[in-house]
Amino acid sequence: MEFQSAAVLKDGRICTLRAATEADAAEVLRSFLATRGETEFLATYPEECTLTEQDEAAFLENAQEDPRAVQLVAELGGKIAGTAGIAPAGRGIKMKHRASFGIAVERAYWGLGIGRALTEACIACAKAAGYGRIELEVMEENTAAVRLYESLGFEPFGRDPGAFVTKDGRAQPVVWMRLPLTGA
Repeated sequence: MEFQSAAVLKDGRICTLRAATEADAAEVLRSFLATRGETEFLATYPEECTLTEQDEAAFLENAQEDPRAVQLVAELGGKIAGTAGIAPAGRGIKMKHRASFGIAVERAYWGLGIGRALTEACIACAKAAGYGRIELEVMEENTAAVRLYESLGFEPFGRDPGAFVTKDGRAQPVVWMRLPLTGA
């Protein structure tokens, strides 16, 4: 799926939002690993990533060719500051209305509005792709993200108190949220 837009950030800078291409693979993979080392709010640790640059390039190429998926990058000053994407939650008839959403913004760019801009862009892409709803899971303790999603109309529909367990053995509850785009 193709996408290109711009967002004015809270500090007045312009952030480019666009569909990632296979040429972005090295920088997307760098950002992926960086974000996982900066927060406990994502589902994996950087050392668990076995993706190569070639794997990432193939993934981004597939997303570009899929009319129901998109992988977006937020570029600021020529650097990728965050990524987000939607993909089908399933390929069968009964699940084709559901889009799965994921996002990660590098810590140096938190609080600027990049997360909101990427989320809004993914919502627009999901609508364009004909999805009936977007689904996500968010760490319950990530209150800033929960507030962001709620402000955009996402509603909680479940909670798993032990969805993740950190390296030090601490349980991380997850909240499942959805944004209805149609009656589905």
